[in-house]
Amino acid sequence: MNDRYDAGHGGDQYEIVGYDEYGRPVYQQVQPPRPTGQGYDPYAQQGYGYDPYATGTQQPVPPYDAYDTGRQPQVPSYGPYDPYGTATGTNPGQAYDPYGQTAAGRPPRAAEQTAYIPQQPAPAQEPEAPARPGQRGRGAGASDRGDRDYRTEQFAFVEEPDGDSEDVIDWLKFTENRTERREEAKRRARSRVMALVVVLALVAVGGIGYLWYAGKLPGVSTTAADKEGSVATGAQKRDVIVVHLHNTKKGGTSTALLVDNTTTKQGTTVLLPNALALTSDDGSTTTLSKSVDDDGSSSTREALDTVLGTQIQGTWRLDTPYLQNLVDIVGDIDIDTDTAVPDPAAKSKGTAPLVRKGQDQTLSGKMAVAYATYRASGEDDNAQLQRFGQVIQGVLRKISSDPQAATITVQTLAQILDPSLTDKDLGTFLANLSDLAKGGDFKTAMLPVRTDGTLDAKASASVVKDVLGGTAKSPAEGAAPRVSVQNATGEKGRGEKARIALLNGGFTFLDGGSATESESESKVVYTDAADKQNAIEVARTLGLPDGSVTKGEVSTNADVTVILGQDYSPPSS
Repeated sequence: MNDRYDAGHGGDQYEIVGYDEYGRPVYQQVQPPRPTGQGYDPYAQQGYGYDPYATGTQQPVPPYDAYDTGRQPQVPSYGPYDPYGTATGTNPGQAYDPYGQTAAGRPPRAAEQTAYIPQQPAPAQEPEAPARPGQRGRGAGASDRGDRDYRTEQFAFVEEPDGDSEDVIDWLKFTENRTERREEAKRRARSRVMALVVVLALVAVGGIGYLWYAGKLPGVSTTAADKEGSVATGAQKRDVIVVHLHNTKKGGTSTALLVDNTTTKQGTTVLLPNALALTSDDGSTTTLSKSVDDDGSSSTREALDTVLGTQIQGTWRLDTPYLQNLVDIVGDIDIDTDTAVPDPAAKSKGTAPLVRKGQDQTLSGKMAVAYATYRASGEDDNAQLQRFGQVIQGVLRKISSDPQAATITVQTLAQILDPSLTDKDLGTFLANLSDLAKGGDFKTAMLPVRTDGTLDAKASASVVKDVLGGTAKSPAEGAAPRVSVQNATGEKGRGEKARIALLNGGFTFLDGGSATESESESKVVYTDAADKQNAIEVARTLGLPDGSVTKGEVSTNADVTVILGQDYSPPSS
């Protein structure tokens, strides 16, 4: 290995003398060999070896030759600093050899020589002026170090570890993490806000859709008829039962149809006037009230199906004591009463009424029965029938919407039901209607009936067709005249013979019952002039004179009314 380096500057050579604490090589200038001649030394008196404090005789110093650059005074060389202590044991005057060799045999370097890094250019030197007589020149080894130009690239900077650097790094990490947490919190907040907006929008859309479907949206609400009309009548499914209220104290009945339209989710109570004309089992015409009393539930249900064109699933006979118990079980009812009802148990006038007139009146079982069966003087049957419908709707609003609980309520009545309707069927049916009544999807409608008890197809279409899904079957034009016969002869057998005679004569027989008092003369009454000829034919069929025919008021549902007197003599068979 060549330890020498030729800087190319003035012919000077450098060699590696060691390494610093960072492992970088250290160079020194190689001294040229000195000539052995001696010359004139202007400083010979003292010289370089002059010791002002020496007490003994000093050694003579060779004379200084200003023009002999090869002769330099020898000074001891201590070598460069060895940070690793590898030069221990060497002589002070020996230079450090990185390869384990001393600097013996090498010329000692001049004290004034300075080592330079080979990669760096040598410092510029001023040219020496020629020495004048009497002026001492500078030695070749002497140099003005203050004139050197030091630059940044000549120095090697070492980055020393700072004890506070870790704290700074930790603070930067903390600041960065805190900023990230803030940004993450902002992102989460924005996500929550967006999710809340989406949920509110969905709720709003769902609420509007429900209000539109239920017909409760302002401006675009639909009536029950509109909802029913949106679905074909034949495609709608309805559950229908008939309710007969029997007044066990005063007598008489009130009838209503309870309708559950499972397609349109609409409940309805259809009130049926007692004057509604029905056809009995023997083909004769009768009224609804007489059919309930005489023919029974089964025949009446079938007759209603024929007239209304509907299908009734069952019959619920509700006597007034059971109605009272039902209201007490459900916990009273709240309805708007249209009249005050006196207390039947009051013994003197001026007593407070049992039921007061007004809105939101709370009625107990006893009060509900009194209101449902009350008909003031001069009122028609329909007024009492409307009150019965109010009580029915009030009960439906209070009964449980749970089928099992409603069935228990029905069983608690301990009522013997019609074979067509079981406890479970009735309880489930009432629970469904209760749910509709509580939601406001329940109404009450009166079936329009003519004075003769027949149905007008056009007038009754809103109930028969829209609510019941049936067809009114009015008597066809040219049908047999309907004749109502009241027996005032005092003998029951004469009335039966009159019925047979009229049926054989092609007339429709209506049972007018028996009169409380006997009549001496028979009468044949008609109202419309068109029925006068029919009245004459009826009189002749029964064997009565034409003079017995007169104009007047006839019984409900009848074209001609006959009052059999004692003068009536049935034809012999």
